[in-house]
Amino acid sequence: MEKVAQALLLSTLIATPAFRAGAAEIRPLRLCADPTNLPFSSDDPARPGLYLEIGQLIARKLERPVTYSWYKSYFGKRTVRETLLKRQCDAMVGLPEVDDFMGPAVIFSKPIAREGYALVSAKGRNIGDVDDLKGMRVAVQYQSTPQNLLAQRDEIEKVTVLSPDEGMKLLDQGKVDVAFIWAPVAGWLNKAAYGEKYQIRTTAGEGLVWPTAIGFAKASTGLRDDVNLVLPSLQEDIDKLFAKYGVPSDVPVKFGELGGPTAIADAGPSEPVTVGQSAGDSKPSEIKATASGDISAGRELFNGTCGHCHGPDAVQAEKRINLRLMKKRYGSDMEATYWKTVHDGRPSKGMPAWKEVYGDDELRNVLVYLQTVQDAADGSN
Repeated sequence: MEKVAQALLLSTLIATPAFRAGAAEIRPLRLCADPTNLPFSSDDPARPGLYLEIGQLIARKLERPVTYSWYKSYFGKRTVRETLLKRQCDAMVGLPEVDDFMGPAVIFSKPIAREGYALVSAKGRNIGDVDDLKGMRVAVQYQSTPQNLLAQRDEIEKVTVLSPDEGMKLLDQGKVDVAFIWAPVAGWLNKAAYGEKYQIRTTAGEGLVWPTAIGFAKASTGLRDDVNLVLPSLQEDIDKLFAKYGVPSDVPVKFGELGGPTAIADAGPSEPVTVGQSAGDSKPSEIKATASGDISAGRELFNGTCGHCHGPDAVQAEKRINLRLMKKRYGSDMEATYWKTVHDGRPSKGMPAWKEVYGDDELRNVLVYLQTVQDAADGSN
Protein backbone atom coordinates (compact mmCIF):
# COMPACT_ATOMS: atom_id res chain seq x y z
CA MET A 1 0.00 0.00 0.00
CA GLU A 2 2.85 2.32 0.80
CA LYS A 3 4.38 1.69 -2.64
CA VAL A 4 1.08 2.55 -4.30
CA ALA A 5 0.93 5.81 -2.38
CA GLN A 6 4.52 6.63 -3.33
CA ALA A 7 3.72 5.88 -6.98
CA LEU A 8 0.67 8.17 -6.88
CA LEU A 9 2.69 10.94 -5.26
CA LEU A 10 5.45 10.56 -7.83
CA SER A 11 2.95 10.68 -10.71
CA THR A 12 1.40 13.82 -9.20
CA LEU A 13 4.76 15.53 -8.91
CA ILE A 14 5.57 14.66 -12.51
CA ALA A 15 2.17 15.66 -13.89
CA THR A 16 1.82 18.96 -12.00
CA PRO A 17 4.57 20.88 -13.89
CA ALA A 18 3.10 19.70 -17.19
CA PHE A 19 -0.36 20.87 -16.16
CA ARG A 20 0.98 24.21 -15.07
CA ALA A 21 2.90 24.61 -18.31
CA GLY A 22 -0.24 23.88 -20.28
CA ALA A 23 -2.24 26.36 -18.22
CA ALA A 24 0.37 29.05 -18.71
CA GLU A 25 -0.08 28.78 -22.48
CA ILE A 26 -3.74 29.85 -22.22
CA ARG A 27 -3.18 33.58 -22.36
CA PRO A 28 -6.13 35.95 -22.05
CA LEU A 29 -7.40 37.82 -25.07
CA ARG A 30 -6.74 41.44 -24.13
CA LEU A 31 -9.21 43.87 -25.69
CA CYS A 32 -8.62 47.61 -26.13
CA ALA A 33 -11.75 49.53 -25.16
CA ASP A 34 -13.16 52.85 -24.01
CA PRO A 35 -14.80 52.50 -20.56
CA THR A 36 -17.58 55.02 -21.30
CA ASN A 37 -18.48 54.71 -24.96
CA LEU A 38 -21.87 53.01 -25.30
CA PRO A 39 -23.19 51.49 -27.46
CA PHE A 40 -19.68 50.29 -28.33
CA SER A 41 -17.99 49.64 -25.00
CA SER A 42 -18.39 50.14 -21.27
CA ASP A 43 -16.70 49.03 -18.06
CA ASP A 44 -20.15 48.13 -16.68
CA PRO A 45 -20.30 44.29 -16.69
CA ALA A 46 -24.09 44.44 -16.94
CA ARG A 47 -23.92 46.42 -20.19
CA PRO A 48 -20.48 45.91 -21.77
CA GLY A 49 -21.35 47.26 -25.20
CA LEU A 50 -21.45 45.93 -28.74
CA TYR A 51 -17.73 45.70 -29.43
CA LEU A 52 -16.86 44.17 -26.08
CA GLU A 53 -19.58 41.55 -26.44
CA ILE A 54 -18.18 40.66 -29.87
CA GLY A 55 -14.74 40.33 -28.30
CA GLN A 56 -16.19 38.13 -25.56
CA LEU A 57 -17.79 35.86 -28.19
CA ILE A 58 -14.45 35.47 -29.94
CA ALA A 59 -12.57 34.79 -26.70
CA ARG A 60 -15.02 32.04 -25.74
CA LYS A 61 -14.71 30.47 -29.18
CA LEU A 62 -10.92 30.52 -28.85
CA GLU A 63 -11.27 29.10 -25.33
CA ARG A 64 -9.37 32.02 -23.84
CA PRO A 65 -10.27 34.26 -20.94
CA VAL A 66 -10.72 37.95 -21.73
CA THR A 67 -9.24 41.06 -20.11
CA TYR A 68 -9.53 44.76 -20.98
CA SER A 69 -7.14 47.66 -21.50
CA TRP A 70 -9.15 50.83 -20.89
CA TYR A 71 -8.28 54.01 -22.78
CA LYS A 72 -10.49 56.89 -23.92
CA SER A 73 -11.20 56.83 -27.65
CA TYR A 74 -11.41 60.64 -27.82
CA PHE A 75 -7.90 60.91 -29.27
CA GLY A 76 -8.68 58.79 -32.34
CA LYS A 77 -5.60 57.24 -33.89
CA ARG A 78 -3.51 58.18 -30.88
CA THR A 79 -5.63 55.74 -28.90
CA VAL A 80 -4.62 52.97 -31.30
CA ARG A 81 -0.94 53.92 -31.02
CA GLU A 82 -0.98 54.07 -27.22
CA THR A 83 -2.83 50.78 -26.73
CA LEU A 84 -2.75 48.33 -29.60
CA LEU A 85 0.60 49.33 -31.10
CA LYS A 86 2.29 49.53 -27.69
CA ARG A 87 1.09 46.00 -26.91
CA GLN A 88 -1.15 47.07 -24.05
CA CYS A 89 -3.77 44.83 -25.64
CA ASP A 90 -4.13 42.29 -28.43
CA ALA A 91 -7.17 43.40 -30.42
CA MET A 92 -9.45 46.37 -30.98
CA VAL A 93 -12.95 45.66 -32.26
CA GLY A 94 -14.70 48.11 -34.58
CA LEU A 95 -11.86 49.78 -36.48
CA PRO A 96 -12.54 50.99 -40.06
CA GLU A 97 -11.22 48.33 -42.42
CA VAL A 98 -9.45 50.53 -44.98
CA ASP A 99 -5.97 50.24 -46.46
CA ASP A 100 -4.76 53.67 -45.35
CA PHE A 101 -5.85 53.39 -41.71
CA MET A 102 -2.63 53.54 -39.63
CA GLY A 103 -0.61 52.34 -42.62
CA PRO A 104 0.88 48.85 -42.36
CA ALA A 105 1.10 49.08 -38.56
CA VAL A 106 -2.45 47.73 -38.14
CA ILE A 107 -3.79 44.57 -39.78
CA PHE A 108 -7.44 43.56 -39.89
CA SER A 109 -9.72 40.60 -39.53
CA LYS A 110 -12.42 39.89 -42.04
CA PRO A 111 -15.10 42.62 -41.89
CA ILE A 112 -17.76 42.12 -39.24
CA ALA A 113 -20.19 44.81 -40.42
CA ARG A 114 -20.65 48.04 -42.36
CA GLU A 115 -21.21 51.22 -40.38
CA GLY A 116 -21.76 54.84 -41.27
CA TYR A 117 -24.21 57.74 -41.08
CA ALA A 118 -27.99 57.68 -40.98
CA LEU A 119 -30.97 59.97 -41.45
CA VAL A 120 -33.18 60.02 -38.37
CA SER A 121 -36.68 61.46 -38.72
CA ALA A 122 -40.31 60.97 -37.84
CA LYS A 123 -41.70 57.67 -39.08
CA GLY A 124 -43.17 57.84 -42.55
CA ARG A 125 -40.97 60.66 -43.84
CA ASN A 126 -39.68 59.74 -47.30
CA ILE A 127 -36.05 60.69 -47.95
CA GLY A 128 -34.46 59.07 -50.99
CA ASP A 129 -31.82 61.65 -51.91
CA VAL A 130 -30.14 64.85 -50.78
CA ASP A 131 -32.70 66.85 -52.77
CA ASP A 132 -35.45 65.49 -50.52
CA LEU A 133 -33.92 67.52 -47.67
CA LYS A 134 -34.69 70.85 -49.38
CA GLY A 135 -36.46 73.26 -47.08
CA MET A 136 -35.78 71.11 -44.03
CA ARG A 137 -33.84 71.82 -40.86
CA VAL A 138 -31.13 69.16 -40.67
CA ALA A 139 -28.90 68.50 -37.67
CA VAL A 140 -25.37 67.58 -38.78
CA GLN A 141 -22.46 66.57 -36.61
CA TYR A 142 -19.63 69.06 -36.25
CA GLN A 143 -16.80 68.34 -38.71
CA SER A 144 -18.48 65.28 -40.21
CA THR A 145 -19.04 63.98 -43.73
CA PRO A 146 -22.76 64.94 -43.66
CA GLN A 147 -21.82 68.51 -42.68
CA ASN A 148 -19.47 68.76 -45.66
CA LEU A 149 -21.98 67.09 -47.95
CA LEU A 150 -24.61 69.72 -47.17
CA ALA A 151 -22.23 72.68 -46.77
CA GLN A 152 -22.96 74.18 -50.19
CA ARG A 153 -26.69 73.47 -50.15
CA ASP A 154 -28.18 76.81 -49.13
CA GLU A 155 -31.72 75.51 -49.58
CA ILE A 156 -31.14 73.13 -46.65
CA GLU A 157 -30.95 74.69 -43.18
CA LYS A 158 -28.03 73.14 -41.33
CA VAL A 159 -28.01 72.98 -37.54
CA THR A 160 -24.58 71.99 -36.25
CA VAL A 161 -24.43 69.68 -33.23
CA LEU A 162 -21.45 68.31 -31.34
CA SER A 163 -22.77 64.79 -30.90
CA PRO A 164 -25.44 62.36 -32.11
CA ASP A 165 -27.09 62.72 -28.70
CA GLU A 166 -27.51 66.48 -29.24
CA GLY A 167 -28.95 65.87 -32.71
CA MET A 168 -31.51 63.42 -31.34
CA LYS A 169 -32.52 65.86 -28.60
CA LEU A 170 -33.13 68.65 -31.13
CA LEU A 171 -35.21 66.26 -33.22
CA ASP A 172 -37.24 65.25 -30.19
CA GLN A 173 -37.76 68.92 -29.26
CA GLY A 174 -39.04 69.72 -32.76
CA LYS A 175 -36.14 72.08 -33.46
CA VAL A 176 -34.96 70.10 -36.51
CA ASP A 177 -36.77 67.89 -39.01
CA VAL A 178 -33.97 65.39 -39.62
CA ALA A 179 -30.80 64.38 -37.79
CA PHE A 180 -28.00 63.27 -40.14
CA ILE A 181 -25.79 61.54 -37.59
CA TRP A 182 -23.67 58.47 -36.77
CA ALA A 183 -25.94 55.45 -37.33
CA PRO A 184 -24.89 53.06 -34.53
CA VAL A 185 -25.29 55.76 -31.89
CA ALA A 186 -28.56 56.96 -33.43
CA GLY A 187 -29.92 53.42 -33.35
CA TRP A 188 -28.82 52.90 -29.76
CA LEU A 189 -30.36 56.16 -28.57
CA ASN A 190 -33.57 55.52 -30.49
CA LYS A 191 -33.90 52.16 -28.75
CA ALA A 192 -32.58 52.99 -25.28
CA ALA A 193 -33.82 56.55 -24.80
CA TYR A 194 -36.69 57.17 -27.24
CA GLY A 195 -38.60 53.89 -27.32
CA GLU A 196 -37.91 53.39 -31.05
CA LYS A 197 -39.95 56.49 -31.77
CA TYR A 198 -38.05 57.46 -34.93
CA GLN A 199 -37.26 55.92 -38.27
CA ILE A 200 -33.60 55.50 -39.13
CA ARG A 201 -32.41 55.25 -42.74
CA THR A 202 -28.76 54.41 -43.29
CA THR A 203 -26.92 56.13 -46.14
CA ALA A 204 -24.39 55.05 -48.75
CA GLY A 205 -21.84 57.13 -50.63
CA GLU A 206 -18.25 58.26 -50.42
CA GLY A 207 -17.31 58.86 -46.80
CA LEU A 208 -20.77 57.88 -45.55
CA VAL A 209 -20.26 54.14 -44.92
CA TRP A 210 -17.36 51.69 -44.63
CA PRO A 211 -16.62 48.18 -43.38
CA THR A 212 -15.54 47.67 -39.78
CA ALA A 213 -13.32 44.88 -38.53
CA ILE A 214 -11.07 43.84 -35.67
CA GLY A 215 -7.64 45.46 -35.65
CA PHE A 216 -4.35 43.88 -34.55
CA ALA A 217 -0.72 44.99 -34.45
CA LYS A 218 1.05 43.92 -37.65
CA ALA A 219 3.07 41.22 -35.84
CA SER A 220 -0.09 39.49 -34.61
CA THR A 221 -0.81 37.59 -37.82
CA GLY A 222 -1.29 34.33 -35.90
CA LEU A 223 -4.01 35.77 -33.68
CA ARG A 224 -5.61 37.51 -36.67
CA ASP A 225 -5.73 34.19 -38.53
CA ASP A 226 -7.22 32.40 -35.51
CA VAL A 227 -9.93 35.04 -35.27
CA ASN A 228 -10.67 34.82 -38.98
CA LEU A 229 -11.16 31.07 -38.64
CA VAL A 230 -13.87 31.43 -35.99
CA LEU A 231 -15.64 34.55 -37.31
CA PRO A 232 -17.89 32.74 -39.84
CA SER A 233 -19.32 30.53 -37.10
CA LEU A 234 -20.02 33.64 -34.97
CA GLN A 235 -21.55 35.88 -37.62
CA GLU A 236 -25.14 35.03 -36.71
CA ASP A 237 -24.45 35.87 -33.06
CA ILE A 238 -22.64 39.07 -34.08
CA ASP A 239 -25.65 40.12 -36.17
CA LYS A 240 -27.87 39.55 -33.13
CA LEU A 241 -25.60 41.79 -31.04
CA PHE A 242 -25.91 44.61 -33.60
CA ALA A 243 -29.69 44.25 -33.35
CA LYS A 244 -29.51 44.12 -29.55
CA TYR A 245 -27.78 47.50 -29.47
CA GLY A 246 -30.17 49.00 -32.03
CA VAL A 247 -27.72 49.36 -34.93
CA PRO A 248 -29.84 49.76 -38.10
CA SER A 249 -29.51 47.17 -40.86
CA ASP A 250 -31.86 48.53 -43.53
CA VAL A 251 -31.11 49.02 -47.23
CA PRO A 252 -29.18 52.32 -47.33
CA VAL A 253 -30.24 55.48 -49.14
CA LYS A 254 -27.73 56.09 -51.94
CA PHE A 255 -26.42 59.64 -51.76
CA GLY A 256 -23.86 59.13 -54.54
CA GLU A 257 -20.43 60.67 -54.83
CA LEU A 258 -19.60 63.72 -52.78
CA GLY A 259 -18.36 66.83 -54.50
CA GLY A 260 -15.00 66.91 -52.75
CA PRO A 261 -12.88 65.57 -49.89
CA THR A 262 -14.65 65.09 -46.58
CA ALA A 263 -13.70 65.31 -42.94
CA ILE A 264 -12.82 62.15 -41.07
CA ALA A 265 -15.39 61.27 -38.45
CA ASP A 266 -14.97 58.68 -35.69
CA ALA A 267 -11.76 57.45 -37.24
CA GLY A 268 -13.56 56.67 -40.51
CA PRO A 269 -11.87 56.64 -43.92
CA SER A 270 -11.78 59.40 -46.48
CA GLU A 271 -10.09 59.99 -49.79
CA PRO A 272 -6.73 61.66 -49.15
CA VAL A 273 -5.69 64.81 -50.98
CA THR A 274 -2.10 65.19 -52.17
CA VAL A 275 -0.01 67.33 -49.83
CA GLY A 276 0.14 70.94 -50.97
CA GLN A 277 -2.97 70.72 -53.14
CA SER A 278 -6.35 72.24 -52.59
CA ALA A 279 -9.41 70.35 -53.72
CA GLY A 280 -9.54 70.32 -57.51
CA ASP A 281 -6.09 71.91 -57.83
CA SER A 282 -3.59 70.17 -60.10
CA LYS A 283 -0.46 72.06 -59.05
CA PRO A 284 1.42 71.46 -55.79
CA SER A 285 1.85 74.35 -53.43
CA GLU A 286 4.98 76.48 -53.72
CA ILE A 287 4.48 77.99 -50.29
CA LYS A 288 7.48 77.32 -48.04
CA ALA A 289 7.31 76.87 -44.29
CA THR A 290 8.71 79.77 -42.26
CA ALA A 291 9.28 77.68 -39.13
CA SER A 292 11.67 74.73 -39.05
CA GLY A 293 10.34 71.22 -38.65
CA ASP A 294 9.48 67.95 -40.35
CA ILE A 295 6.67 68.55 -42.86
CA SER A 296 6.05 64.84 -43.46
CA ALA A 297 5.79 64.09 -39.74
CA GLY A 298 3.55 67.12 -39.32
CA ARG A 299 1.19 65.93 -42.03
CA GLU A 300 1.03 62.43 -40.51
CA LEU A 301 0.25 63.79 -37.05
CA PHE A 302 -2.28 66.26 -38.44
CA ASN A 303 -4.18 63.61 -40.41
CA GLY A 304 -4.05 61.16 -37.51
CA THR A 305 -5.31 63.62 -34.91
CA CYS A 306 -6.47 66.96 -36.29
CA GLY A 307 -8.05 65.57 -39.47
CA HIS A 308 -10.83 64.20 -37.28
CA CYS A 309 -12.13 67.77 -37.03
CA HIS A 310 -10.36 69.87 -39.65
CA GLY A 311 -10.48 67.43 -42.56
CA PRO A 312 -7.82 65.24 -44.18
CA ASP A 313 -4.88 67.35 -45.39
CA ALA A 314 -6.74 70.33 -43.87
CA VAL A 315 -9.43 70.25 -46.57
CA GLN A 316 -12.62 71.41 -44.85
CA ALA A 317 -15.84 72.77 -46.32
CA GLU A 318 -16.70 74.87 -43.29
CA LYS A 319 -14.64 78.07 -43.53
CA ARG A 320 -14.46 78.83 -39.82
CA ILE A 321 -12.51 75.62 -39.18
CA ASN A 322 -10.68 75.56 -42.51
CA LEU A 323 -7.04 75.74 -41.44
CA ARG A 324 -5.94 76.49 -45.01
CA LEU A 325 -7.33 79.97 -44.39
CA MET A 326 -5.18 80.69 -41.33
CA LYS A 327 -2.71 82.98 -43.13
CA LYS A 328 -5.52 84.94 -44.71
CA ARG A 329 -7.41 85.17 -41.41
CA TYR A 330 -4.55 85.94 -39.01
CA GLY A 331 -1.76 87.30 -41.21
CA SER A 332 1.46 87.80 -39.25
CA ASP A 333 -0.29 86.53 -36.10
CA MET A 334 -0.83 83.07 -37.58
CA GLU A 335 1.95 81.36 -35.62
CA ALA A 336 1.08 83.04 -32.32
CA THR A 337 -2.59 82.14 -32.76
CA TYR A 338 -1.65 78.56 -33.59
CA TRP A 339 0.47 78.12 -30.46
CA LYS A 340 -2.10 79.62 -28.13
CA THR A 341 -4.85 77.49 -29.60
CA VAL A 342 -3.05 74.14 -29.58
CA HIS A 343 -1.59 74.76 -26.11
CA ASP A 344 -4.69 76.05 -24.32
CA GLY A 345 -7.47 74.80 -26.57
CA ARG A 346 -10.88 76.37 -27.11
CA PRO A 347 -13.11 74.10 -25.01
CA SER A 348 -16.29 76.04 -25.72
CA LYS A 349 -15.79 75.41 -29.43
CA GLY A 350 -14.85 71.74 -29.07
CA MET A 351 -11.09 72.28 -29.44
CA PRO A 352 -9.12 70.41 -26.74
CA ALA A 353 -5.77 71.55 -25.32
CA TRP A 354 -2.93 69.47 -26.74
CA LYS A 355 0.04 70.63 -24.65
CA GLU A 356 -0.27 67.66 -22.29
CA VAL A 357 -0.62 65.21 -25.18
CA TYR A 358 2.10 66.25 -27.64
CA GLY A 359 5.45 67.92 -27.20
CA ASP A 360 6.30 71.25 -28.83
CA ASP A 361 8.51 69.54 -31.41
CA GLU A 362 5.54 67.47 -32.60
CA LEU A 363 3.23 70.48 -32.59
CA ARG A 364 5.84 72.52 -34.48
CA ASN A 365 5.85 69.86 -37.21
CA VAL A 366 2.10 70.35 -37.59
CA LEU A 367 2.57 74.11 -37.85
CA VAL A 368 5.21 73.66 -40.54
CA TYR A 369 2.90 71.37 -42.47
CA LEU A 370 0.00 73.83 -42.22
CA GLN A 371 2.23 76.60 -43.57
CA THR A 372 2.75 74.57 -46.74
CA VAL A 373 -0.97 74.42 -47.54
CA GLN A 374 -1.80 78.10 -47.08
CA ASP A 375 -1.90 78.59 -50.87
CA ALA A 376 -5.58 77.68 -50.52
CA ALA A 377 -6.17 80.87 -48.59
CA ASP A 378 -6.58 82.92 -51.74
CA GLY A 379 -8.68 80.28 -53.49
CA SER A 380 -12.22 79.15 -52.98
CA ASN A 381 -11.48 76.38 -50.48
